[in-house]
Amino acid sequence: MGSGKTTIGRLLARRLNRRFVDSDHAIEARTGATIPWIFEIEGEASFRRREADMIRELTSQRGIVLATGGGAVLDAASRAYLAERGTVIYLRAGIGSILQRTAHDKNRPLLQTADPRKKLEELLAQREPLYREIADLVIDTGRPNVQSMVQTILDQLDALNSARSRRARAASMNQTAQLNLNVDLGERSYPIAIGPGVIDDGAQLLRQVGGSKVAIVTNTTVAPLYLDKVATPLRTAGRDVVEIVLPDGEEHKHWGSLMQVFDALLAHKCDRKTTLVALGGGVIGDLTGFAAASYMRGVPFVQIPTTLLAQVDSSVGGKTGINHPLGKNMIGAFYQPRAVLADTRTLSTLPDRELSAGLAEVIKHGAILDLEFFDWIEANIGRLMARDPAALSHAIARSCEIKADVVRKDEREGGLRAVLNFGHTFGHAIEAGLGYGTWLHGEAVGCGMVMAADLSQRLGFIDAAACARVRALVLAAGLPTVAPDLGAARWIELMEVDKKNEGGAIKFILMKPLGSPSITSVPQELLLATLDACIR
Repeated sequence: MGSGKTTIGRLLARRLNRRFVDSDHAIEARTGATIPWIFEIEGEASFRRREADMIRELTSQRGIVLATGGGAVLDAASRAYLAERGTVIYLRAGIGSILQRTAHDKNRPLLQTADPRKKLEELLAQREPLYREIADLVIDTGRPNVQSMVQTILDQLDALNSARSRRARAASMNQTAQLNLNVDLGERSYPIAIGPGVIDDGAQLLRQVGGSKVAIVTNTTVAPLYLDKVATPLRTAGRDVVEIVLPDGEEHKHWGSLMQVFDALLAHKCDRKTTLVALGGGVIGDLTGFAAASYMRGVPFVQIPTTLLAQVDSSVGGKTGINHPLGKNMIGAFYQPRAVLADTRTLSTLPDRELSAGLAEVIKHGAILDLEFFDWIEANIGRLMARDPAALSHAIARSCEIKADVVRKDEREGGLRAVLNFGHTFGHAIEAGLGYGTWLHGEAVGCGMVMAADLSQRLGFIDAAACARVRALVLAAGLPTVAPDLGAARWIELMEVDKKNEGGAIKFILMKPLGSPSITSVPQELLLATLDACIR
């Protein structure tokens, strides 16, 4: 009582475009008697029965914001109805605040005693455990700004509903389900289809192909497995299909391979309506996207990622490019695809090492942006390593949701999007220092996350337990946790060639705390300490 349920409830209902109902007012309207009168004539037990009947009736309705009496939770059936049929918000107020708000209110029969404070203490001791038992959200009402409290409730409701949706999807996802997401970028928005057999559905790809020609860019590993499956329905539909097969591997993500794509497009007289299809992992996706952004100043392209790393990360967001000997992905463009078609069955042919490399990017999303997802990955890493279809589908879908949300807010990495590079400053240095292709990108990122966690701990951003959790999860995913010895000077030289750096200062994406990112430069002595601790 006295926590502001009616005031906040009315404002919340207005913001949600719902009807507001107060159970006490509903009882008074039905009986024609006031609550104090019912207490006095019939007694509290009778009032509680009327209250329980009203709670049962009101919770069966939809589209309302319901404010209950403070004692409604005393009835076990009412607690069950509230918990099962709605989202319960506990407005928590201190005894001092309640006394101040109810000092002159004669309509609160339980407080008409010689010592209201003592009575409130007794009521709170009795009811607090029951409030917490059924509450989905707990909101402190000590702040004077009611509008601010309502906005806090709305924000937390959004987060709660998103979490519920993810849990429901994780529970219901099966081998035959397809999930459809959307990257919301206005006129550049595009769909993501995730599920088994997406490649088999030629109609999905055909919907994204406007011209008469399609150029499929793939590599020597993927082509024997999936090129015919993608090309056949296109040809059957009358499209002229150009097949471009490149060598496989990160070491081929360079200018020469890009020229091979341009050579083939020009040789086959591909025009501005030609759609490019990237069929493969992250290398093929990045390179094909850059080719699409550059050829005739821009032609449409579609991503069909066949590796876990590409499905959870590189195919989404429009980052395209090639490597330079002095730095990874230093030459490229932001260019969004028409669609991303991620067939989870392609993961069945993925080598174990490639699967682990993809899990690095999955772990990354949880470590910097979603602690609940990080917890889920920890609990399900065995299922992921065993290629459980439901677990993989959920990991891909949640990763895509996280990345799509970041890209929507910061498409061209003006600020927020840089957090997706957690572990990448160290990881890119490993790749360039050892030579592209020696370590897989995901392996380098996995080790880079361990190094970033160590640096986060040294700065006091996370504790030793959180650092150990990151290391243990990276290790459980089959990824390296010990960095190669490139020499401290070489490490720093390589990390200085990074797109996030400003004015020569190396910028790191760190955790502050686990589940939240921080972009910062660090004292060189701490960086050297991390290098010393993490290098074999």
